[in-house]
Amino acid sequence: MQSLKVELGSRSYPIHVGPGLLDRAELIVPHLQRRKALVVTNTTVAPLYLDRVVHALQRAGITCLSCELPDGEQYKDWVTLNQIFDALLSNRCERGTTLIALGGGVIGDMGGFAAACYQRGMPFIQIPTTLLSQVDSSVGGKTAINHPLGKNMIGAFYQPKLVLADTDTLATLPDRELSAGLAEVIKYGLIRDLPFLDWLENNLERLLAREQDALIHAIHRSCTNKAEVVAADERETGERALLNLGHTFGHAIETGLGYGEWLHGEAVAAGTMMAAELSAAMGLIAEADVQRIERLLLRAKLPVAGASMPVERYLDLMRHDKKVDDGRLRLVLLESVGRAFISDAANDGQIAAAITARVPK
Repeated sequence: MQSLKVELGSRSYPIHVGPGLLDRAELIVPHLQRRKALVVTNTTVAPLYLDRVVHALQRAGITCLSCELPDGEQYKDWVTLNQIFDALLSNRCERGTTLIALGGGVIGDMGGFAAACYQRGMPFIQIPTTLLSQVDSSVGGKTAINHPLGKNMIGAFYQPKLVLADTDTLATLPDRELSAGLAEVIKYGLIRDLPFLDWLENNLERLLAREQDALIHAIHRSCTNKAEVVAADERETGERALLNLGHTFGHAIETGLGYGEWLHGEAVAAGTMMAAELSAAMGLIAEADVQRIERLLLRAKLPVAGASMPVERYLDLMRHDKKVDDGRLRLVLLESVGRAFISDAANDGQIAAAITARVPK
């Protein structure tokens, strides 16, 4: 097991990464306020891992309840969120009860948002079971649900007490989901960690083969990058926005096609290529850099072209994004491979051209 900490003063919390962690209640119990917890999961994860978590906690003397939600991004909405509140209320959960989010990014986002809202805030723990959630969404306290007009538009910054990333859960992850997680892993190399990008280029096939040592290294390195950014800018007033490379383009794909048609990581990969095309068009990076990024994403079995939507539709959806400030679209661009910055300098014509370059003809 490898461990690190998100340094946020009195709200700091550990991240543990490694195999066999679901059975280790001793890692969870010290972070419980009361000896009662509600595990929120979905119908895909529950048959695989729910009993292990519940039984481990029960053996440690914890009253452990559960709530199973339908699986999929299309259920990341008010109606499904209310099922969590129903479970909390019907089981007389108090403010000191801990909510445990067991699942991928959707479960983590919804569980965290429910915890932020219930009785104005209850403690919660993240147990992510997908690569994407282990390297990104479980860390940093961003919680949200979707709105038909925009992804993650309703939510809160609310930090967990613990992140427990059991790499054994990746053995049951579909190949498509594994690749989607790699989009976020590659992102860290592109925006701030060139040595990690070099490592990824040399070890990508080991990750696709699910070699434990390689996975643990990639997850720990990704979490280290995110923890450093979150510690410096918890509420995304500056540096943290760099973590959104490709996301403004990608969120347009997810919203435009309907939530769940593309996986989040797939949309981010295509969006990353659009951001790379725009960076090159603005004279920031070379065409060779764009090709380098494309090669790595293709090796990760990720899309490098966006969805077939009119460019005007992309632009309209992007204007709903959270990165819009005072009416101007702020995008994460690359000033070099391994170094990103935030810019509102691109005009609609330049952005449209970058999208067009990555939309199937």
